[in-house]
Amino acid sequence: MTNYGPCSAWTPIWTCPDRVMTVSPTATGYAAQAATEIVWALTGRQFGLCSVTLRPCRKSCLDTTWWSTYGGTWYGGGAWGLGNGYGYGYAGPWGYVFDPSCSACMGQCSCVELSEVSLPSPVSSIVSVKMDGTPMVTGAYRLDNDHLLVRTDGQKWPRCNDLTKDDTQAGTWSVTALYGQEVPVGGQLAVGELACELLRAINGEDCRLPTGLQSVARQGVTINFADLGSLMKDGITGFDLVDRFIGSVNPNKLTQRSRVYSVDKIAHRRTGR
Repeated sequence: MTNYGPCSAWTPIWTCPDRVMTVSPTATGYAAQAATEIVWALTGRQFGLCSVTLRPCRKSCLDTTWWSTYGGTWYGGGAWGLGNGYGYGYAGPWGYVFDPSCSACMGQCSCVELSEVSLPSPVSSIVSVKMDGTPMVTGAYRLDNDHLLVRTDGQKWPRCNDLTKDDTQAGTWSVTALYGQEVPVGGQLAVGELACELLRAINGEDCRLPTGLQSVARQGVTINFADLGSLMKDGITGFDLVDRFIGSVNPNKLTQRSRVYSVDKIAHRRTGR
């Protein structure tokens, strides 16, 4: 999935709860969002959940009788004289997947038909599945291997999906899934600490946020301040909880996870954007 940034502010565990109670929700929202963006970037852009609605579809809605009768076992066809299975392929968001039937199972496999569709992986959890605009009951499907959406109510996933219509209308179906990793408690504490300092800055109060000032000498006492630019280059902030979390989850200071891209994969469609 394309990485556009944190989809929403992380839920902070505030280190200044008394102060939060006395300022406006708008200010706390700004502080939490800004703190999230900073911590998210410094931890390698690896935490946070994003909700994505997918519209699985076939390459075509043509008659698949030929494949059902003569197709190879990869397509769930009735080849090799194994019966009259009628599995069918989907052109899902990441290309062709198949619905193996009993006739396609050669060896260690239960002789029951399995209707499944492959989603872009890995999926964190399924939020909902809509059929003809109506959400299905949760027990009618399950998620296997972080990407296989298996139907468990004895029915089959639709062979066609009218992509000219919104998923609230008849003739359509969609899957809304959460992608990403849940924010750990350490991340919530980190955002809470940084958001408290940002909140003070928003309100024009004294805070620990380092500025360009390097040192102050007064009455024989010299106080040194960290340079924010230098800290950020080193992937730290100068705040204890924040930097402990960053160091524990991103010790090599990566900007994001490594990825593998295949030029041969079938691109998935993002409707409406």
